Amino acid sequence: MRLKSVRLDHFRGYRATTIIPIDEAMTGIVGRNDYGKSTILEALAIFFESGDVKADKSDMNCFSLAEGAEQFEIACEFDGLPEALILDENAHTSLAQEYLLNADGALEIVKTYKASTGKLERTAIRCQHPADEVLAGLLSLKIAELKKLGEQRGISDQVVDKRVASQWRHAIRAAAQPIACQEMLLDVSKGLSTDSKSIWEKIDAHLPIFALFKADRESSDGDAEAKNPLQQAVKEAQSALQDQISALEQQIEASVLDVATRTLDKLREMAPELASELTPRFKEKPKWSFSFTLDGENGIPINKRGSGVRRLILLNFFRAEAEKAVVGSQRNVIYAIEEPETSQHPNYQIMLMKALLELSNQPNRQIVVTTHVPALAGLIPIDGVRYVTRDENGVPVVRMPSDDVLREAAESLGVLPETGMERARGIILVEGKSDITFLRHAASTLKAANVVDRDLDDQGLIPIHVGGCGNVKHWVTHKLADEIGLPWCVFLDSDIGDPLQHKSNLKRKQEVEGLGRAFYSTRKREIENYLCPELIQKQAGVLVVFTDTCDAKQIIGDAVGMNPDDVSERFWPLMNSEQILQSSMYRDGEEERSEIKELIESLLALAD
Repeated sequence: MRLKSVRLDHFRGYRATTIIPIDEAMTGIVGRNDYGKSTILEALAIFFESGDVKADKSDMNCFSLAEGAEQFEIACEFDGLPEALILDENAHTSLAQEYLLNADGALEIVKTYKASTGKLERTAIRCQHPADEVLAGLLSLKIAELKKLGEQRGISDQVVDKRVASQWRHAIRAAAQPIACQEMLLDVSKGLSTDSKSIWEKIDAHLPIFALFKADRESSDGDAEAKNPLQQAVKEAQSALQDQISALEQQIEASVLDVATRTLDKLREMAPELASELTPRFKEKPKWSFSFTLDGENGIPINKRGSGVRRLILLNFFRAEAEKAVVGSQRNVIYAIEEPETSQHPNYQIMLMKALLELSNQPNRQIVVTTHVPALAGLIPIDGVRYVTRDENGVPVVRMPSDDVLREAAESLGVLPETGMERARGIILVEGKSDITFLRHAASTLKAANVVDRDLDDQGLIPIHVGGCGNVKHWVTHKLADEIGLPWCVFLDSDIGDPLQHKSNLKRKQEVEGLGRAFYSTRKREIENYLCPELIQKQAGVLVVFTDTCDAKQIIGDAVGMNPDDVSERFWPLMNSEQILQSSMYRDGEEERSEIKELIESLLALAD
């Protein structure tokens, strides 16, 4: 199951009903400090009972309480539902067949908490359930009661296996078609159970694993959460070697008893009465105790390292623990990470966010982050941005991305100058870090070979990676580059082998050129298509074959056994000037020209 949305009612600052849609991959909650970003993550932690945050009476909105409200609610919607699940016996049914889905076809679970104590009062499913009183009560009937009802309605012969409750329910409902439904809050926390186990427990077993990493979390290797995955590794290793450990214990015991017996024999020669009073035995079994930590190359433990390094390591301890909970299952994992930029150098901030983006693209993984750093917010896919602000009454509201909302968010966060901006004379907007490497290496290598007379640094040109093509649209639409007050242009892959992405890039071209700015794109599909196959064979011992329009990045990555996104960073800096020129040769009439040489010359002219 995937988390589709979370709804808050009377919870902390969210006095009015507030729905926060969750992206299927990465959701970035942005906004100013103390506007309610962390509240959303902690609401999810409470809902999923992750153990990091507990509900209490202070979570009740004080204004709602003064007006007489007695409860607060946290509700979650899920899609990506299992096609089948077992509610009773070993027979498969589905949430749709049991009328447990809401009007949008999603599973919506509502948890209600008592205002006076913060304790969970009820877990319910909001669903389109049969309005007929008898049909509405089928899920609470035991097998004997279902049989009796089925016999009364004359549908016994339609039930193949009369030992299976779900087959009786399906037959009874089939005979009652068409069934009129109404929205209902079906209490599943009590009173709704099959013969063997509550229905809620069986549905709960399919919900995602939720893990919250807070900004103020301690970052020492001695903390419980840091120790836990490491100590678990020790336990698992001991368990795997238990037979050898038991054999070793027996050898030690036999050896020690032998020494003790021989000692008593000698003692008996001198003091037989005393020896007769003594019996050799082990007081307790040996304890296998290991204190585990992580040391650097120079033996420095992580609790002596900088806070940023400790936090980065602990974040991955946190990931390891969450992953352990879903080993062998298809359950989704939701990583909620509060302010990943905390204690991190800007370079690590970008690296960490890119790693989270990559993780979000894995099957059964969702990422929810909060941040108020513009550089990180700019890496979040536009569709995943949720802007938290306040209305005229100071009440938190969550707004979905639109041109106006993104402009307001950008103004709220501010534009963070990139490193080197103080000497910049022009900027080049690119999609990612590998594009920066591509342009910088091409310019500096061609300069060293006297093909061009300057490089990007000489000309004061700063490439800024703003994320994907959609984020380029954001920069262009809101004229964020204009606000820096420097000449600017855009450089993108053409993606000509990918019709949908190529069409999107052509739209960016029209937008940029419509503003009177220069737009450059590759003649080939991507920058990886300019890599020299001979260079890759020399470096990796693998011969790769690709065309100008195929997915060279994936082909090379698969061939050399590396992440396709790292291919350009690995091989492009090794390209010499001749290879760069030859890889980009094209024919214009009778003339042969080098695309990359012309590209660098055009970029250098930006700041003339």
